[in-house]
Amino acid sequence: MTSHSMEAHPSQVQLNKDGRLKHFLTTEGLSLEILTEILDTADSFIGTQNRSVKSVPLLRGKTVVNLFFENSTRTRSTFELAGKRLSADILNLDIARSATSKGETLMDTLWNLQSMYSDMFVVRHADSGAAHFIAQHVTPNVAVINAGDGRHAHPTQAMLDMLTIRREKGQFENLKVAIVGDILHSRVARSQIYALKTLGASEVRVIGPNTLLPPDIEQMGAKPYTNLQQGLKGVDVVIMLRLQKERMTNALLPSEAEFYRLYGLTTDKLKYAHPEAIVMHPGPINRGVEIESAVADGPQSVILKQVSNGIPLRMAVMAMAMSGQTQSTQNASANTAASPQEKPE
Repeated sequence: MTSHSMEAHPSQVQLNKDGRLKHFLTTEGLSLEILTEILDTADSFIGTQNRSVKSVPLLRGKTVVNLFFENSTRTRSTFELAGKRLSADILNLDIARSATSKGETLMDTLWNLQSMYSDMFVVRHADSGAAHFIAQHVTPNVAVINAGDGRHAHPTQAMLDMLTIRREKGQFENLKVAIVGDILHSRVARSQIYALKTLGASEVRVIGPNTLLPPDIEQMGAKPYTNLQQGLKGVDVVIMLRLQKERMTNALLPSEAEFYRLYGLTTDKLKYAHPEAIVMHPGPINRGVEIESAVADGPQSVILKQVSNGIPLRMAVMAMAMSGQTQSTQNASANTAASPQEKPE
């Protein structure tokens, strides 16, 4: 299931007839209004994190299924916590080890889960376009949230990064943002670039060796740099990426040591950025490969804040998608009631 299986554009599939979010598959094509609503809703949930009772009843009675065809402890645990804090019933399926290894197809798995009256699927899959494929083939009223698909998109990670930037910097206008490292294999970077451009960042730079920069990067609205020091000059936000060695099919790097020498973020190299620049990393961090410990744990790092922001952001997306699905159902019921049944004469 590669990206060519996407029949309709994801930005059309993820909105209902009223333009509200009903799935969350990609940041590409979403309006400034929707991205801002996601951030505002997440902000409203941040206050619940410090309460003794952290849950709110927005998804009470709903069943959320975490469909992880690819391993991820942190993403799955934050989605699980987000669902529980919305008072949903949570079912975790480690499909990587079960159904697919028995030869069960993706559609077989879907049909079985739908027959259990699930309300939401949180999907992580190694193939680009998997979440989009599922959104097009599930029964109506089931919301699909993309928790990362191949090299294509990781929209909730990108949006929790946007939430962190907005909380640290106040706004996106006039911000220069640099994304550093393995851009080619990063679904996070693609989602970040689309979100940053829509939210109004003045400049998005990508920095890495030529072998790790996608050929279409400028069409996405980002400016490529192969020299770290030049790319970091005057930037307000530095986002480091993990080297995705599991997705590299051939020798794209001379060595990790060479990569660190040229592109690893050290205290000295960070001095090229704006003095008040923040340092981010979607994790997990490879210390001494992408980033020096002194920077990862230093005063400009907001890496742990990103982790904290993951739960309210995912709560926001889940609540909005479920609300959009409910609205679609209500509209459909109203339309059915409004059109009188033809009676035989």
